Order: sequence, then structure tokens, then C-alpha cells
Amino acid sequence: MKLYTLNSVQKLPISQEEAWQFLSDPRNLKTITPDYMGFEIVSGGDRPMFPGQIIQYLVTPMSGIKTRWVTEITQLKEGEYFVDEQRFGPYALWHHKHFIKAIPGGVEMEDIIDYKLPFGILGQLAHPILVKSKLKEIFEYRRQKLIDLFGDYQEDTSKFQTLKQDILN
Repeated sequence: MKLYTLNSVQKLPISQEEAWQFLSDPRNLKTITPDYMGFEIVSGGDRPMFPGQIIQYLVTPMSGIKTRWVTEITQLKEGEYFVDEQRFGPYALWHHKHFIKAIPGGVEMEDIIDYKLPFGILGQLAHPILVKSKLKEIFEYRRQKLIDLFGDYQEDTSKFQTLKQDILN
């Protein structure tokens, strides 16, 4: 079975604490998931995130196919990162690391997802057409939704412009 990795990095103009408060609340996952996925928390999302927390969801990854997805929060460092792993669901393996770090003017969020598909060679054939493109679409939706909620991060280039001018002069 082939192991795939999806890496997503996004900067937002909010504090690390604000990012953590939003991203570590399982109920906010619905907000940043496309509506067509019919995302619904069935159980386990009613308290602040903690290691060992089991969260059950219902999702519709493809039209008409509703599936139960069960994840466990396996690791957590308050304000900095958490890891969720699928215990039951559509993937043969799903290991999702969420990192949050302060940067000048905001935060940088990084998601690293390692996953395997079921069904052997059939899963591998479906990956580029169905799975990879769907995951990219979901993360692009999330990126845009977070910008809508918190604003777009603007790199402060004024220091670089001054340095560039000093070098040129």
C-alpha cells in the first residue's frame, strides 16, 4: 500500500491564542468544511480537545455516500499542535498533524496529513482522480473560509524595501 502526504501551510493575521481557540474546537471543523460534505459531529466534540478524545462524525465525501468517521486526538501541546488519527472511516490510514506558530503579524498554520487508501491497486488508481483532487478542493475551501473569517495575511515588506534601498544606494 502506498503512503500519500498532503501538506498545507497558511498564514493568518491573528494571534496564536486566537488560532488555537478556533482550530482546537472540534465544532469549528463544520465551519471550514464544504457544505456538500454534510459534515456532522455525532459525539465527542462537546468539550475542549484533549489527548485520548474520540470524536465521531458523519460525512458525505461523495454524493450519496454517507460514512461514519471516528478520530482520536492522540497528541496535543496546548497552543502549538495536535494530532488526530482515524480509528474508523474511509481511509486505511489517516494521521493528521496540525501545527500553529506565531510569526510577525500573525500565525502560520501547517497541516501534514499522511494517509493510505483501502482497496490496494484500485485505491491507488482512484487517488489522482478522486481522492487527491477532493482533498485539495477541501483544503482550498478551508483556506478561503479562514481568510473570510480572519482576514488575509499581508507580509510586512516595509523593512525589506528599506534594506533594499540601502543596498542600492
